[in-house]
Amino acid sequence: MNDFKNIKNASEFEDKSLLIVDDDNPFRERLSRAMEKKGFKVTQAEGVKRGIECLKLKKPAFAVIDLRLNDGNGLEVVKELQNFNNKSRIIMLTGYGNIPTAVAAVKHGAIDYLAKPADADDVEKALLADPKSKAPPPENPMSADRVKWEHIHRVFELCNRNVSETARRLKMHRRTLQRILSKRSPK
Repeated sequence: MNDFKNIKNASEFEDKSLLIVDDDNPFRERLSRAMEKKGFKVTQAEGVKRGIECLKLKKPAFAVIDLRLNDGNGLEVVKELQNFNNKSRIIMLTGYGNIPTAVAAVKHGAIDYLAKPADADDVEKALLADPKSKAPPPENPMSADRVKWEHIHRVFELCNRNVSETARRLKMHRRTLQRILSKRSPK
């Protein structure tokens, strides 16, 4: 369903090389397979160092880069990619969406900024959208409850599944957090 005129087709691009840099292995693998099915030639990297090595070997036309990586900040990869190929279409992904990081990503050369978990259709639309116009909104955006649930679970994992530490960082009561963690994810 392509209601927006600003979306191009992947076949319109001669170079379909795509670099995906994300330290979440299952997510990166799923996104890579989905993007290959959509016609992209995907290279994967799990961190800043490996991402920079990959773009030195082949300057990708497209890139999807996570903001927070185990070995640094994804903006470092964006800066390097802009040095090698300033025509690359770069999308920043993050589980920590906020205005300052979105502004920094765009200043460094990203054409869009998506909150994780983004699906392959949203990523494709953002990559192929005309950079001079806004990308269309997602067809099925996450509900506010789902965004909250994702954030809480991300912080929980970053705190090594320590309920007390997670509750302290989220400024909530430990029992409240335990109730939230025991429930299934909202739709």
